Amino acid sequence: MSASVPVPDPHRAARSHGGVPPGETPPGESSTGSGAGPYRPLTRGWGMGPLVLICLVALACALFFLAYAIVLDL
Repeated sequence: MSASVPVPDPHRAARSHGGVPPGETPPGESSTGSGAGPYRPLTRGWGMGPLVLICLVALACALFFLAYAIVLDL
């Protein structure tokens, strides 16, 4: 014995449950771009000024701890 299940009409079913019938809602996302602006190529990287400054600070720290180790050894 097989029972036939009626196929509901999607337009009527959506209205009876408070929804919107198919085809009446806009798509979830637009197909256009993000509009972030024109493409700008990347720059070369770090400038020489910040790079030299970081190297000098690292060298000063290394010399400080070397001198501190020598003083503690005496």
